[in-house]
Amino acid sequence: MVSYEEFCGGVSKIRERIGLAASKCGLNPENVKILPVTKNHSEKAVEYAFKSGFSSVGENRVMEALDKMGMLDLPVNWELIGHLQSNKAKFCAKFFRVQSVDSAKLLEKLDKAAESGGVEIRILLQINSGRDPAKFGADIEDAPALAEAALKCSHLKLDGLMTIAPLVDDKTAARRAFAKLREIRDGLEESFKIKLPELSMGMSGDIEDAVMEGSTMVRVGTALFGERVYA
Repeated sequence: MVSYEEFCGGVSKIRERIGLAASKCGLNPENVKILPVTKNHSEKAVEYAFKSGFSSVGENRVMEALDKMGMLDLPVNWELIGHLQSNKAKFCAKFFRVQSVDSAKLLEKLDKAAESGGVEIRILLQINSGRDPAKFGADIEDAPALAEAALKCSHLKLDGLMTIAPLVDDKTAARRAFAKLREIRDGLEESFKIKLPELSMGMSGDIEDAVMEGSTMVRVGTALFGERVYA
């Protein structure tokens, strides 16, 4: 993994990219948060993020994140950005905001886990706005029904939407997917008379497209921590 100084340099480069993209469309770069993605990195990645002022980190796997929590005593928020199997929902009640909610079944499991734990779980709905068959996420057409189901869960707090851009050769595909997610969000806000402030979209390779389409959170791993080591 990179040194702390290299990590800080990577943060500066990401912030510069966000600033340049925001300036092109008259947006405020301060409205775009960076989520350091610490998955498949050691607990030092979380320490780097916290030391440099980040309040949240992103993880893909519940058990990996729980292991890191056991090694650390840091007041950081943990964002689950990877696909969550419904049988792992019980582990999320006290520890995560879950960005990858993509089914009514998972909503039900999370709501029950939150009720049992006496907590409220904050969530994002993951929508496959790029229609990529290789990606998780609810279909675009199912977004209204999924949002309605989420709003009926008394122990869940719906913060917004998340997507992952298609991994294809078409250089315009990511921006179209991000624009579609924003359009879906706007439609849900109008239909349900609610605010969905979080649009989690954009990673290292498509930050500019995400920012220009209104992302409020870009999820960045390799550009900050270096190449991952997979077990």
